[in-house]
Amino acid sequence: MSRAVGDIGEQRAVEYLQGRGFTMVDRNVSSRFGEIDIIAMKNEVLHFIEVKSSYSYEIAVQNITPAKMKKFLRTVDVYMKKHQLDITYCIDAVIVTDDEVTLLENITL
Repeated sequence: MSRAVGDIGEQRAVEYLQGRGFTMVDRNVSSRFGEIDIIAMKNEVLHFIEVKSSYSYEIAVQNITPAKMKKFLRTVDVYMKKHQLDITYCIDAVIVTDDEVTLLENITL
């Protein structure tokens, strides 16, 4: 998928989250392990969010692989330590298709 398509999906995800009461904290945070697309806050919980865009919900979800999650979790750990955060957090995904935007909360459970 092109970077432009990914950027459009990520912007749709931000608008969706803001409409549901999330406050954006950071975007496109990188470490040597990987990248976090969106970091947002809601109800005193920090949400680390992976955005996946596709024409198909199933394909987008399948793109969240165990290897990708391992890198994502390591990047979350780096972020928490770097910013010396001691706060409740969760790992979420936002799936963006042509037709809809869906939030999947606590995807590591």
